[in-house]
Amino acid sequence: MSFKKLLANTISSILFLLITCNAFAETTIKGVRLWHAPDNTRIVFDLSGPVKHNMFTLTEPERLIVDIEDIKLATSLNKLNLKGTPIKTIRNSSQNGKDVRLVFDLFSKVNPKVFSLSPNAPYGNRLVIDLFENTNTVAEKDPPITTSISSSSLPKKAGTRNIVVAIDPGHGGEDPGAIGSGNRKEKNVVLAIAKELQREINQQPGFKAYLTRNSDYFIPLRQRPQIARKLGADLFISIHADAAPKSSAYGASVFAISDRGATSETARWLADTENRSDLIGGAGSVSLDGKDQVLAGVLLDLSMTAVMSSSLDVGQKVLDNIGRTTKLHKKRVEQAGFVVLKSPDIPSILVETGFISNPAEAKKLSTKSHQQALARAIKTGVLTYFQKNPPPGSYLDQTRRTSQAPAATTHKVVRGDTLGAIASKYGVKITEIRAANNLTNNNIQVGQSLTIPAR
Repeated sequence: MSFKKLLANTISSILFLLITCNAFAETTIKGVRLWHAPDNTRIVFDLSGPVKHNMFTLTEPERLIVDIEDIKLATSLNKLNLKGTPIKTIRNSSQNGKDVRLVFDLFSKVNPKVFSLSPNAPYGNRLVIDLFENTNTVAEKDPPITTSISSSSLPKKAGTRNIVVAIDPGHGGEDPGAIGSGNRKEKNVVLAIAKELQREINQQPGFKAYLTRNSDYFIPLRQRPQIARKLGADLFISIHADAAPKSSAYGASVFAISDRGATSETARWLADTENRSDLIGGAGSVSLDGKDQVLAGVLLDLSMTAVMSSSLDVGQKVLDNIGRTTKLHKKRVEQAGFVVLKSPDIPSILVETGFISNPAEAKKLSTKSHQQALARAIKTGVLTYFQKNPPPGSYLDQTRRTSQAPAATTHKVVRGDTLGAIASKYGVKITEIRAANNLTNNNIQVGQSLTIPAR
């Protein structure tokens, strides 16, 4: 046998062995993580490869059963912190010598959703189990709002309601966002900044700030502006920390929706029955009730244009103030089609607080002092915008109207004056002068000082 033929046979044999070994390689559950949100719990199993699964529920007592085919459990389930979740215990057993059955003993009935995820950095194959505790509102495409809305948070009567700011810390839970030096995760940094911003805004009279998430869990992108709408928000701010291939990239930036993004979103809202119902139901400031498709399109287009203009305005004020605290990546508000900015009725901006991929900026973004400085800068920009553009009916609008109202004047009575002549001179009614001066009749005296109310 020739050397070439021997070499070819050897290579073929090695390849066959590799393929055979890979085919019979046992898939394993390498790790498990749990995230608890206000009304749902997510359990994520890290897998060494793709799997097939089946799920069903049992009652009396409530249980969720998940069977996973051809897999081995190579991690402990006891390390999970189940406190605050609907799960009492998690048990596992072997089925047919090659399958794994997971049994979730539950405190109460849940609406479960189980699905697989393909590899996506920094994770490999995963099996995700979502347990929704609000069984009346769960839908495949629209999970329930993950923040509780109280009546105190909704707009109040004219002149007394707060300006509501919805602050959205990006990423969370299974989605860490960008990861910088020292394993600093974007989701943690932006949550800390968002909490500081909420505190800063809530110290201002006539303002109320809410977070879309207040701990480490994930909210779908489309759901974040929905939360803002349910809160009756006047402004939506999404907080992020940027990343770039080159670690030398630095600086903060602010984004608003682009023209193209606004146009595509108008079309989406018109096509999306659930979105239309949301607006028709009065959750937002645009009503499509009883409007045909053409008129609805015009109304939404006008609303998106106005929202985009307001977003650029408030975004520039925020960016200018951030520039006094840290270096900027761009000095003008940038525009992009970010999903969280595509609200047709709420001015929305996305603040990239810096590049977490830059070691120096990552370290600075993780410090309390810099987080507070950024929060103060964003707050100042927000206040500057609303002082010039207070929403009608808000406390700030009423305060501005009161401060701009003409002040009362004083008139000193001279010989020949009558109450009627004085009223005519100042363009007010006799009854108004009497009321302002506690007069029981029209008699006045020379030298008497009268308060003349403003017209």
